[in-house]
Amino acid sequence: MTMAEETEVTLAVGQQKDLPAVPDAAGRHTDREMHAILEIGVRSPEGVEHAGALAPGTGPALAEVLIVDTSRSMLHPAAKLHAAKDATVAAVRMLPDGTAFAVLSGRFDATVVHPGPGHRVLAVAGPGEREAAERAVRILDADGGTAIGAWLELARRLLKDQPAPVKHVLLLTDGRNEHDVRSSRPLEAVLDACAGQFVCDAWGIGDDWDAELLLNITRRLHGRARAVRVESELTAAYEELMAGLLGTSVPELRIRLTPTPGTVIRQVKQVVPNEQELQPVPAGPGGRAAEYVTRAWGDEVRHFQVVLTADPAGRERGEDLQLAAVEIVVPDVRRPVRLPAPRPILVRWTDNPLDASRRYPGVRRHELYQQASAAVAKAYRAWLRGTDGRDTADPELARALALAAELGDAQLLGALRRIEDTPGSGRIRSGLKDVDWQHLILSSALTTPPEPVAPAALPGGPRPSARTGAGASARTGAGAIGRTGAGALGPSTDAAASPPGSAAGPAVPVRPDGLVECPYCTWLGPADSVYCGGDCGRPLREPSA
Repeated sequence: MTMAEETEVTLAVGQQKDLPAVPDAAGRHTDREMHAILEIGVRSPEGVEHAGALAPGTGPALAEVLIVDTSRSMLHPAAKLHAAKDATVAAVRMLPDGTAFAVLSGRFDATVVHPGPGHRVLAVAGPGEREAAERAVRILDADGGTAIGAWLELARRLLKDQPAPVKHVLLLTDGRNEHDVRSSRPLEAVLDACAGQFVCDAWGIGDDWDAELLLNITRRLHGRARAVRVESELTAAYEELMAGLLGTSVPELRIRLTPTPGTVIRQVKQVVPNEQELQPVPAGPGGRAAEYVTRAWGDEVRHFQVVLTADPAGRERGEDLQLAAVEIVVPDVRRPVRLPAPRPILVRWTDNPLDASRRYPGVRRHELYQQASAAVAKAYRAWLRGTDGRDTADPELARALALAAELGDAQLLGALRRIEDTPGSGRIRSGLKDVDWQHLILSSALTTPPEPVAPAALPGGPRPSARTGAGASARTGAGAIGRTGAGALGPSTDAAASPPGSAAGPAVPVRPDGLVECPYCTWLGPADSVYCGGDCGRPLREPSA
């Protein structure tokens, strides 16, 4: 197996390492927050098969449930229901043979449209099953209300025992979950049950869907929320989504964090291409490590923010120390995957009272996105008050426009300018509909990374990008790291991209059992460890030339 035939995962850690070790007014050392950005990329080899295709000796790689809102409002206008049928049929036609799938109709409750009411197992895609599903979709009618919790609960039950590594739900609605009380369980309880069971993408259609509802569902279920402005756009949008889904390279990727003693993991969340809070899962018996699950990766790059706290009391100042090691884990892979070596998140305690970690460009960028999204939400709430809210709505729109310009986000700027009266006015135009704001709220939830820095502009000359990676050696212990690409993380020399080099060899001798012992705290670790994974976190190798 050559490197060109492997799916490659890359990892870069971006941060400003300096944190203040200055005591507070009472002379006490208090925990400090270290903010770091992880840039993780996945790239599949040329010519790989779709995720839905059968691999020799395995079951289907994809299990798909398509949910169509068939509440009465889908008939007003009827173009919504026609578009939903066309898009659903187009998605079914794209499913490779052997793919497990079902189509659901959503009203006050949920019904299996195909393979049919009462079925507890999914259909298996083939020419006959796809044609039967199309016939069932074409005769759908609309009646009743909207109870999305019931729809997702049925999808969960159908997918529960599916062995496919990629389980996906595509949900379409034109409503606002107004009849949740008619479900056996409220939506929030259903989302708790569905979390980790499948990925859900949610789409809005028409003029009366709720952006916050779609965002809540997709943030909890690791998907993305989108909407179409014109009903006829839905089929092309579904085809694009399905093409990306069938190109899944890695069904599940886990971020494993191993903090050194005294370091606490406060938060891990995805920040690009959208914000998703990640919850820890056990990383095996014993030990300090925690794993954070991310799902359904195509060929893409995502950013994650990690927040750690540590106490500077008794720590060396002016020296790079390891706070945690970051490792990528890909369980249950069906094709060869080349993983990056573990990377460190470092700290350098200083007498400077300023918190440098929050000024790292990637951290600052996410804070700007949060501020822009908050400004959009405030402007919308003020707009709902009519003329009474105008004095609040206009300044908040102007603030969101200024933040989008600072971010250089053309997509967000374009969405805001649809709301603005005239370019540069910073005032909300008259004649807006509520759905115009819903589209803007979705747009403000999408994030982009900073533009990659040209190699010639990087200190010390060209570096490999995060998308192509810097090559990956075999995984080692919690104290080991490898080279890191600069990618979109920027040129900061404080990015964890230039650790003491492995070429220089260990500064401490390797024991007969193949381990090295930290001379400062007696921690034992792999021979190629660069930083101590124990109490002190100090470097174990000399910097390379």
